[in-house]
Amino acid sequence: MDYTPFLSALTAFAATYFLIPPIINVARVKKLYDVPNGRSSHTEITPSLGGIGIFAGMMMSVAFWTPFKAFAELQYILVAFLIIFLIGVRDDILPLAPRKKLWGQIAASLVLILKANIMITGLYGVFGIWEIPYWAGVLISLFTYIVVINSVNLIDGINGLAGSITALVSSLLGLWFLAVGDLGFAILAFSIFGAVIGFLKFNFTPARIFMGDTGSLLVGITLAVMSIHFIELNNALPLENAYRFNSVPGIIVSLLILPLFDTLRVFVKRIGRGKSPFSPDKTHIHHVLLDLGMTHMQATGILVLGTLAFFVLAYTLQDIGTLLLVVVLLVVAITITELVGYYAKRIKTSTK
Repeated sequence: MDYTPFLSALTAFAATYFLIPPIINVARVKKLYDVPNGRSSHTEITPSLGGIGIFAGMMMSVAFWTPFKAFAELQYILVAFLIIFLIGVRDDILPLAPRKKLWGQIAASLVLILKANIMITGLYGVFGIWEIPYWAGVLISLFTYIVVINSVNLIDGINGLAGSITALVSSLLGLWFLAVGDLGFAILAFSIFGAVIGFLKFNFTPARIFMGDTGSLLVGITLAVMSIHFIELNNALPLENAYRFNSVPGIIVSLLILPLFDTLRVFVKRIGRGKSPFSPDKTHIHHVLLDLGMTHMQATGILVLGTLAFFVLAYTLQDIGTLLLVVVLLVVAITITELVGYYAKRIKTSTK
């Protein structure tokens, strides 16, 4: 076994871990805080530039350990990450209009699609469709990147959650990439894993720093890149390969079930109330768990374990077909969240 990915995780962890304290100090001196408001789950002003440390740790590790000759797409991946990083830093320091952030995300996504060729090339049997035209693949891939990036950004609302979900998903994908011999993506996966673990030391309650848009947008696009590459690489493996998954899009949906389903759920509820789907509120799943009386860390732990449970469920049911598997995952997610929401409402009502 090649131990380079594990060394990349250690490098990213060390770099991020030692960079975060000076970033906290600079943010406090320059008064670059996240100030609590009516929508926030926090009560203390907190620096929000943790994404700078995550970016630096991951980029240092990837640049140091990756065999560039064997990873031709890497230069374009790094360009896309840099675009996202610059958007995030600007937004954390001087808030950007949502339209400008979206254009930046589109630019980064198109670099990945058109230059790195990391894109969806088929529907993998969903609705009986396997192959799709190139232009359709570009549009579906662009939509997927934007959805994943922003859904991860939206779950970054309580201590440790976005970082912990990223650590779980990147470690599982990293082990799979390593098992099938994709060293470049294994290093990328373990680098973001190590970086967020280094960051989480300072993000767990009591949080000394948040990842901000710099971090949440970065981990979002990293998870999107790895997810699409995982789907495509898995599809290219021989049927007899021991590491090949069936219903692979369903496997990815299970790993990203929290950000994807929570975003869909919140948008539907907002539209149902006659509001814009983008109007901020406190109806995310993590807010519901806080309403049950959980602490930030308890809610984060439940949601991470829940994500792992959905992955195990998808792995167990992977032979039933992609569409049916996704439907099952959504039905289970809807059932659980509605029950939890019902009990949260009862608790809030009984305490009034």
